[in-house]
Amino acid sequence: MKTPLALLAGIILVSLIACSGMDIGSVTRVVQQTFQAATPLSDEEEYYVGRAVAARILSTYSLLEDRKLTEYVNLVGNTVAVNSDEPYTYGGYHFAVLNSEEINAFACPGGIILITKGMLYATQNEDELAAVLAHEVAHINNRDGVSAIQKARLTEVATLIGKEAAQRYTPAELSQLVTAFEGSIDDVFKTLVVNGYSKTQEYRADEDAITYLKRAGYDPYALKNFLVRLQSQGQGSTGGIMKTHPATSERIARVEKELPSDQFDQSLVQLRAKRFKKAL
Repeated sequence: MKTPLALLAGIILVSLIACSGMDIGSVTRVVQQTFQAATPLSDEEEYYVGRAVAARILSTYSLLEDRKLTEYVNLVGNTVAVNSDEPYTYGGYHFAVLNSEEINAFACPGGIILITKGMLYATQNEDELAAVLAHEVAHINNRDGVSAIQKARLTEVATLIGKEAAQRYTPAELSQLVTAFEGSIDDVFKTLVVNGYSKTQEYRADEDAITYLKRAGYDPYALKNFLVRLQSQGQGSTGGIMKTHPATSERIARVEKELPSDQFDQSLVQLRAKRFKKAL
């Protein structure tokens, strides 16, 4: 699929520019667009931060080059996204698969969601895949990634940009500006990949995911089913999503409280499962 691949190529390019200092003028423009005002960031500013975070993740994980599978993941992901509380973002929602056996997924600010092959194959049907993607879409809706940026960095950048109207940057100020931008990207990257979100953020993402699933016509029980199976397989205390999330048993208990009492039509789940099996 041309559009996502082109986008990801652009992500890599932006990363190289931002991190290497090859084109300092471009770096300055990105930083200015990103930090024109103090928090909260605008949709456009969040988009630029998200692209840089995605590029950082892609320096650690490689993309899975499977056009049809990527199209399918985008179909399911966007079905959930358009039924979320923020159906449209500045740059749109884009989903890609990482060529890793690790069970994990990353929601970059602005709408880029990366899911590992291990996570994809850990789901057993389309409704479970939709549940995983809905959880990540909720993190974007709730701006959990951007909230990881230290406020001191944003204040520093806002102060420096305020000086720009009256004078040109000195080399030291420009270096300080770029360092602050890169530090902001590091803040988000470490939260997504190393430290994880807070328990409160994860519980809220689970609750919101159930809402999105119901709106989209997916089985809201799919999230619980997925978590229960991972826990029974011993995935609850290993790496990936289980490493950076609260205890699986606690998540399951909270998810159960949010589920509707009415049973979902399983014939629809089975019908979509055929499409899932064909795509994988």
